[in-house]
Amino acid sequence: MTDPLKGTRIFLTSFLDEDVAQMNAWREDGEYLRLLDAEPAYPGMPSAFTQLLGAAKSGFAFPFALRSIEDRRMVGYASLDGILWSQGSAWLTLAIGRKEDRGKGYGREAMDLLLDFAFDELNLRRVSLTVFSYNAPAIRLYEGLGFVREGSFREFLARDGALHDMHLYGMLRREWRSRARRSEDC
Repeated sequence: MTDPLKGTRIFLTSFLDEDVAQMNAWREDGEYLRLLDAEPAYPGMPSAFTQLLGAAKSGFAFPFALRSIEDRRMVGYASLDGILWSQGSAWLTLAIGRKEDRGKGYGREAMDLLLDFAFDELNLRRVSLTVFSYNAPAIRLYEGLGFVREGSFREFLARDGALHDMHLYGMLRREWRSRARRSEDC
């Protein structure tokens, strides 16, 4: 039996007290903030994160720290939240903190672990996420994993004198299973 929270380069853990300082440091990076949130890029601990940890205690969210297997440092965080147990659906959030850690495959591995957790451990039927149209690396990742673009909130965001859409993506358990079977056949 394999560990469902451990990949080859990262593993998913709960948050430690020292992680709050790391997350606050990431929230001082305007580029990071603009990839993650539609709110103005403003440093500080987001109340949404505190609310997420509270939701975890009630069973409506599963937040994870993403840690490097090599040195155990936190490289990002992810969560399955907004869970509607009666409908078998949840929202997924993924963030890689430092720019130097982006584009190294941590996000891909984290998504594989999270989707396995969502569909195998939680027995969810559907996972949804949103992404801004200017976040091309994230869009490539989500589409490469098999997420389907289900719609867009047109001109949702105004940044740097331009208007940007926010895309809605979804994945169903049967789509994830089909993708996993194709991977095993290769």
